Amino acid sequence: MSGTLLSVRDLKVSYSVGDGKVDAVDGASFDVPRGSIVGLVGESGCGKTTVARALTRVIADNATITGGQILFDGADIAAIPERQMNALRWRDIAFIPQSAMNSLDPVYTVESQLHEVLRRRGGMSARIARARAEELFKMVGIEKNRLRDYPHQFSGGMRQRVAIALALALNPKLVIADEPVTALDVIVQRQILDQLRGLQAMLGISVILVTHDISVVAYVCDKTVVMYAGRIAEAGPMDAVLTRPSHPYTMGLRNAFPDLKGAASGTLTPIEGAPPNLASPPPGCRFAPRCPFAMEICSKSQPSLREMSPGHAVACHRADEAPVLRELAAKTETWLAEV
Repeated sequence: MSGTLLSVRDLKVSYSVGDGKVDAVDGASFDVPRGSIVGLVGESGCGKTTVARALTRVIADNATITGGQILFDGADIAAIPERQMNALRWRDIAFIPQSAMNSLDPVYTVESQLHEVLRRRGGMSARIARARAEELFKMVGIEKNRLRDYPHQFSGGMRQRVAIALALALNPKLVIADEPVTALDVIVQRQILDQLRGLQAMLGISVILVTHDISVVAYVCDKTVVMYAGRIAEAGPMDAVLTRPSHPYTMGLRNAFPDLKGAASGTLTPIEGAPPNLASPPPGCRFAPRCPFAMEICSKSQPSLREMSPGHAVACHRADEAPVLRELAAKTETWLAEV
């Protein structure tokens, strides 16, 4: 089925900190098409995980969704009662947390944890739940005789496969994976990403893949959403965003990671400086203090997210100059100069 499964519009999430607040997500808007993998990428602290958790409404006690809409299958799940939202969790929207080891209860076998989901949330009988658990293990490439093992008996990669099996237990429409391969070595990372992509294609589900690694997005995603300091900097088809970026931050991210095709040539170029303190963010474009292309307007006026080509939106005052900026951004000296 084509169309949009999830549409996030002007989402705002704030944390209460002491006597003030921090706007961790400040007006994020993006879409997740049905049957696609969307990568949500950016530096640590940019708001990726806060967005991911807000989509399930499982957020910290001091966090509040203060504005915007989360339209899932046409219904605004940011506004529905908790009872209705709880009915959607796991059945329609599933979540794979950052650390698979921490998400699995160490004192129960993996089978018992799967059965809890299948029986309590899925309403299955013991016999059907047992068969479904074996089917899920087969889907993620684990022998069914491992079902009675405890989490500590699995390797990091296998624990991640168990977490994927748990997320897929009730055939959700949307799976949100928060840094699912960060703690794994590169060989296992590729295996997990290949498996996630294969399962997504086989089941026809949508996936939001949260990561700080732009090479992971390039490898597995159909669409890319780039976040910076709580806002969307750029969003669009993966190829357009990563090969023809129109925002200087996306250009900088591309320079800071190894060649996306695995080539060993070239020097990695860091983005100098650090993201702003969101308790008192700078006016205008929040990337301006680190941007080598910033002009006076950048530090005064917040750029709006505007469509540059079909499905490709950018929040930059100089987006129309992107071809020229890309050439300059490819030079290491551009980023190492004082800005």
